[in-house]
Amino acid sequence: MKAMILAAGRGERLRPLTDKVPKPLVKAAGKSLIVYHLEKLAKAGIKEVVINHAWLGHKLPEALGDGSRWGLSIQYSAEEKALETAGGIKQALALLGDKPFLLINGDIYIDELPDLEQAKSVMRANSELDAFLWLVDNPKHNPQGDFAIIDQQVSESESNKFTYSGMGIYHPKMFTELAPGKSALGPLLRQKISLDKIAGSYSGSYWCDVGTVERLAQLTHYIENH
Repeated sequence: MKAMILAAGRGERLRPLTDKVPKPLVKAAGKSLIVYHLEKLAKAGIKEVVINHAWLGHKLPEALGDGSRWGLSIQYSAEEKALETAGGIKQALALLGDKPFLLINGDIYIDELPDLEQAKSVMRANSELDAFLWLVDNPKHNPQGDFAIIDQQVSESESNKFTYSGMGIYHPKMFTELAPGKSALGPLLRQKISLDKIAGSYSGSYWCDVGTVERLAQLTHYIENH
């Protein structure tokens, strides 16, 4: 299975740090956020990674190279202007191939990758599915959550809602009808959820959405003390 790391965002709320480096290269406890991902992907047995980039994007291949130092092969999908999540995935499909791939936001931190084999088996068992998402406990900045899980299906039920972790396994077919260009993932996800095409499960691993300088400081403290 290939993996795609989303790394094209501007990172406005992490300024001034992101005035000079793209958001995934911001460091927590002395290591870039994206390097934590690459280490975990390699440990999980993933060999091929696609990284999209826009803002200061040239700095990602300069810093990460071809991925060989982690035993990975990295390919880059350059965007002249950020295409948002779904648009970025659409542009990268030629690099991702025709099989389900792991998608992970470049600006999150997770202690342990979730059980990829379990998710893959769920998708294999139901060819109607377009994606499998991992949901986490609601952080302070998203107390209402995003989605619920009912019988392994992701739902927009109003009760027992969790937060989308920024990690999932996606089938390329979910994006084939999407027009090229700028496109957000949220509306597409909600459309597919309404059609019962999105499965999911809960991840209890420590997780942090590193969206602000304050949360970056909290993450750094966590890493240094664990």
